[in-house]
Amino acid sequence: MRKGGLIIYPTDTVYGLGCDITNTKALEKIARIKGIKLAKANWSFICADLSNLSDYVRQIDTATFKILKRSLPGPYTFILPGNSNLPKDFKKKKTVGIRIPDNTIAKALVEELGNPIVSTSIHDEDELLEYTTDPELIYEKWNNLVDLVIDGGYGGNIASTIINLSDGEPEIIREGKGSIDIF
Repeated sequence: MRKGGLIIYPTDTVYGLGCDITNTKALEKIARIKGIKLAKANWSFICADLSNLSDYVRQIDTATFKILKRSLPGPYTFILPGNSNLPKDFKKKKTVGIRIPDNTIAKALVEELGNPIVSTSIHDEDELLEYTTDPELIYEKWNNLVDLVIDGGYGGNIASTIINLSDGEPEIIREGKGSIDIF
C-alpha cells in the first residue's frame, strides 16, 4: 500500500477495496475501478481506533463522542465534520466518513501502514452473492485489478450502517448491519 498498491480485505461487514489515503495514484485507480471521479468520491477512512479522529475530524461534542465510543469498533460508518488536516485529495470535503471495523485483519493493516486506509465496499447489488463473500471468487474476479486479496474467510453481504453526525442531529443515511438503536 505504501507504494500505491490496492488491496481487498475483510471487515466486519463486507469485503473492502482500499489503499493508502495519502497516495493519489492509488486513489485514482480506485476511482477508475468504481467509475467515478476522485473529487466526487465519498469513501470511508478505515481507522484502527478513535485516536485517529483528531487527525481528520473537527472537534466534536460530548454526545457525539459517546455515540462513537459506544458503537466502535463495529459495523458503522459515521460521517463527521472534516478538519484542515485531511489528505490533499480530500481537502475540499466538508465531511469525512470514519469507520473502525471490528476485524483484526483490518485493524492490523491500518496499524502497520501507520495511517488510515481509504475504503469502499466491493458489494455489488447486480452480482452473484458469492463474488462478494467468497475470498477465492473475489480473487478470481479482482486479481487483475488489485495487488492483493486477503483471505479472511467468508465475508458478509450487508454493508455498514451509515450515520451522519456532522450537523449535531443523527441522520441515518443507510441502514446496514449496525443496529440503529444506538441513540
